[in-house]
Amino acid sequence: MGLLSPLNSLLFHTMYDVAIIGLGCAAYTAAIYTARYKLTTLLVGESEGGMGMTAAEVGNWPGDQEVTGPDLMERFKNHALSFDDVTHTIARVEKAEKMEGGFRLTYQSGETAEAKTLIFATGSNKRHLGIPGEEEFSGKGVSYCATCDGFFYKGKTVAVAGGGDSAVEGAAIIAQVAAKVYLIHRRDAFRAEPFWIDRVQSKENIEFVLSREVVEVLGDGKVTAIRLNEPFNGSDTLAVDGFFIEVGTIPAVALAEQLGCTLDAKGHVAVGANMGTSVPGVFGAGDVTSGSNHFEQFATAAGEGCVAANSVFSYLQSRH
Repeated sequence: MGLLSPLNSLLFHTMYDVAIIGLGCAAYTAAIYTARYKLTTLLVGESEGGMGMTAAEVGNWPGDQEVTGPDLMERFKNHALSFDDVTHTIARVEKAEKMEGGFRLTYQSGETAEAKTLIFATGSNKRHLGIPGEEEFSGKGVSYCATCDGFFYKGKTVAVAGGGDSAVEGAAIIAQVAAKVYLIHRRDAFRAEPFWIDRVQSKENIEFVLSREVVEVLGDGKVTAIRLNEPFNGSDTLAVDGFFIEVGTIPAVALAEQLGCTLDAKGHVAVGANMGTSVPGVFGAGDVTSGSNHFEQFATAAGEGCVAANSVFSYLQSRH
């Protein structure tokens, strides 16, 4: 039997019950639930695991006293893909638009997919400082993932900027291999989980640089130093081999905005208790949403994923 012509291909084009955009904790969980509801499910995203891949240690996932983010995400993925109703696609979704009977997604390749409903589980992206030298030395000493790149600085001096969980955890992880770690925070106290604050305070090779901000990255082909807004120990520059920026995230809302989904004051996709957005048939889950009081955790993302899946099922049932 020969290949289908383009026209015949259109005739056989599948409209999924639901398309889940994202490949992280919320997305995998949603797919597990939609598959158990016997909904044909498209699970599509650009990279596996999302922000969960950057967690070196996960000590608060119920049932696992200690597990790495990548290991946990691999288990989530394997569970989701164990269902025949789940179609798994690695692709960058460039466009989301309404169509008769549902929604159309357009990939970077130009290919399209259609679904009756959508779940945006697009997560978030690392926030940049926007300072001179940051982009120039990105990948040449400037990094946004301490867990991913810390190993490359064994025996070297690095700086970590930030005051939340990702920064403090990152400093603790890097301190296991680096000779010296400067932990720089613009305030005089950290807002991270006390568990991680205790960890960094116990490390002799971590030095706190508080009430300071990094205003420039310096180097010659690669990072050699950073400049502070105020002197520290008599100098406004710190000689470092690497600079890790862990100053929070920005929700990935571009696709949701294309469909006209309302955002909240913090720029997240606004959702109700059922994880529904302002657009009928469109739901959200995970770090991209206003749900769970903006508490970005594996547990909250998973919870939102299963609620979104249940709401998709209820929505489709109500239309029949």
